[in-house]
Amino acid sequence: MKRFFSGLLTVLALVVLLAIWIMLPWFAVLAVVAAIALWLLLTRSGRLAREATRIGIAGLPQRWGASSVIVIGIAGVVGVLVAMLAMGEGFKATLDKTGDDGTAIILRAGSQAETNSVITRDQAPLVSSLPGIARGPDGKALASPELSQVVNLPTKADGTDANVQFRGVGPAGWAIRPQLKLVEGRKFNPGLREIVIGKGAQRQFRGLEVGQQLKLATQMWTVVGVFEAKDSHDSELWTDADVLGPAYQRNAFQSVTVKLAGKNGFQQLKAALAADPRLKLDVDTTRNYYGKQSEGLTKLIKILGTVIGAIMAIGAVFGALNSMYAAVAGRAREIATLRALGFRGLPVVTAVMLETMLLALLGGLLGAAIAWGVFNGYTVSTLGQNFSQVVFQFKVSPALAWTGLKWALGIGLVGGLFPALRAARLPVTEALRSA
Repeated sequence: MKRFFSGLLTVLALVVLLAIWIMLPWFAVLAVVAAIALWLLLTRSGRLAREATRIGIAGLPQRWGASSVIVIGIAGVVGVLVAMLAMGEGFKATLDKTGDDGTAIILRAGSQAETNSVITRDQAPLVSSLPGIARGPDGKALASPELSQVVNLPTKADGTDANVQFRGVGPAGWAIRPQLKLVEGRKFNPGLREIVIGKGAQRQFRGLEVGQQLKLATQMWTVVGVFEAKDSHDSELWTDADVLGPAYQRNAFQSVTVKLAGKNGFQQLKAALAADPRLKLDVDTTRNYYGKQSEGLTKLIKILGTVIGAIMAIGAVFGALNSMYAAVAGRAREIATLRALGFRGLPVVTAVMLETMLLALLGGLLGAAIAWGVFNGYTVSTLGQNFSQVVFQFKVSPALAWTGLKWALGIGLVGGLFPALRAARLPVTEALRSA
């Protein structure tokens, strides 16, 4: 029982040490590295540690089996962790790019998303007349009453049905979103059952080539164009809102997207909505709106990635422990000889730790490189806030690669600590006899 509690305390200490290291900010990590480098360069103990480390590293080729276990194990942890976080980062980046501070979205008061919002057709012209909304060259308000319908389309991957957002937009919908670029075909004509497809949706779903027809709401629709927005609109199908509404027996809109007039446009619009008792509506910038849409899934992915990474990291720590204990045992005579020549405990501990950290660094770099090579830019889709698929790309950023390297170095730090302490406490005579 005593050994059990001792082992449990050891595991808890390893987990706490790993957690503390991972939570250190980048400047604290660099400060620690700089302090160790100065100690190695300027002190006698540091110079002894450097020599002991050089001897240990020179012997790594003779211990390639145990060394590769550490490198591959840590590479796996870093690769999985960075890939998971890259998925959340890519989803967030896609939704963040969808909105800006120059446009706003109006929903029913209390609605968190378009799916549970209703704006009646008599409210839409009232909204368009409010101050704070920009006007086009023709003097009309740049306001697009819109509605969204979820439809099922077969995926290219396996042919199973998935939800796609079918958006009806007003005549000003294109002018409000200048980032949308038509890359093939033409825009839909108002009043006709014509569809323009987002580039991301075309990559993910079948039957969305220009000229093809889709059967939606028991009616035939013709694909006439493809647009690219490099945001969440790439996942959508677009048509005329006045055609989409009757096709699905929709007598109201769900949102109104507007172009704001100048820096004070948002405040003017918000005040005007609050002052009109006929309009129980909320307004937010599209940047804030789409940012909120990504929060829940991004947090979930980060939590899952961290939990999975932590579980794998604990396994990698024990793999490093076993490998380094075996390495220390195999080098008992070498370590004892160094001790007999005057190498004290601290240089020996440092040498074993630096050797482990070097292997961990190699594993971290390998894992980050694999994650970047395999997953960066990889296109997938997932359900968004409107219960439709959002197409996005994994994004392996330098910050995520740094996070992966921190995990790798943390695993090396924890995995090498106890074997290093054992090597420093190894009695010289006993080590020489056992060897």
